[in-house]
Amino acid sequence: MSHDLPPLNALRAFEATARLNSVSKAAEQLHVTHGAVSRQLKVLEEHLGVSLFIKDGRGLKLTDAGIRLRDASGEAFERLRTVCAELTQNTADAPFVLGCSGSLLARWFIPRLGRLNTDLPDLRLHLSAGEGDLDPRRPGLDALLVFAEPPWPADMQVYELASERIGPVMSPRFAGYERLQNAPPAALLSEPLLRTTSRPQAWPSWAQQRGLEAKALKYGQGFEHLYYLLEAAVAGLGVAIAPEPLVTEDLKAGRLVAPWGFSETPAQLALWLPKRAADGRARQLAQWLKNELHQTD
Repeated sequence: MSHDLPPLNALRAFEATARLNSVSKAAEQLHVTHGAVSRQLKVLEEHLGVSLFIKDGRGLKLTDAGIRLRDASGEAFERLRTVCAELTQNTADAPFVLGCSGSLLARWFIPRLGRLNTDLPDLRLHLSAGEGDLDPRRPGLDALLVFAEPPWPADMQVYELASERIGPVMSPRFAGYERLQNAPPAALLSEPLLRTTSRPQAWPSWAQQRGLEAKALKYGQGFEHLYYLLEAAVAGLGVAIAPEPLVTEDLKAGRLVAPWGFSETPAQLALWLPKRAADGRARQLAQWLKNELHQTD
């Protein structure tokens, strides 16, 4: 039996697949194709001479050998990530890197950035935008500001900041504005609603809360990201749905209106950071964010 380590790419593919329990999710995280991950798993099994997965319905299940390798590789890769982060970043002098979606960054955070810099001058905040690909477990990111539903990951310190509130919005420039501004929520069942693939449950969730049949909703133009969806709404292209904080400035300026108000969802806007990398600056930032979110004008 060879005592050489298997190819690193094969180990990376296995570790991600075992951790995420999905070849597809592993491929997405590693930025490769499903087929590429499958090939690396085969290379690893051939190198070791054992089966690491067995089919389990439409998915995969780890064998006993796979479980052993999952535990060992998970610990090894986590240790590597930690050490590499420590070697490349001096926490005391480095900025605090916060990840969030581009829509949250552009529509809520940037208008308040000057106030944050005044209130927390020593934070040295650096913002990193992304859509679904940000993970504070990986080097280069200290924390993540995200809308998500509990239960929270066991390895994360989570500061809950505010309950998510979503609602339909439209522009006074929209052709159907006069007809809809005083109409009941059921009137939206006949509208081709603007939607985003990043938040597919937003409209159905809102409809159910309003006692409407989610299956009766009709969808019009779709957008990949929430930011583009809201730009389309401001341009008068239709009725969109959004978290309240992301349209606050548009509502104040009259660029958008929310005739049906906002409804609370099970989700929270929360600040996540790994428990293993506790940073006192996160508590300061969380308190500042919470205060801003609960301000009344």
